[in-house]
Amino acid sequence: MDDHDLRLVERFMPGGRLRRVPSKASKRRLVLEHVAQLFEPGVRYSERQVDAILTGVCEGGETDHVSLRRYLVDAQLLGRESGEYWRIGGWVYGT
Repeated sequence: MDDHDLRLVERFMPGGRLRRVPSKASKRRLVLEHVAQLFEPGVRYSERQVDAILTGVCEGGETDHVSLRRYLVDAQLLGRESGEYWRIGGWVYGT
C-alpha cells in the first residue's frame, strides 16, 4: 500500500472509523482490504467475534457491521462456513 492508497483509505476511514463504503469498485476494494487486516490469517472467528470487530469500525458511519461483513465475504476477503469466518484475502504486512 503506497501513500496514495493510505490517503484514500484515510478519506473513507478517518481515525480508523468507516465513514462509508466507496461506490467505485477499485476504491471499495482498497478500503475492504484495509478492514480485512483486522483479522489474523489462519484464525477462525465466530460471527459474534466478527460482528464485534466490525461494529467498532462502523460506529458513527453510514454502513452497518452486517453490510460490511457481507462486503468482505463477497469480495472474498473473508471466508464463511457454518457460522465461522476466516481471512482468505488481502495484504499481509510485516513479511
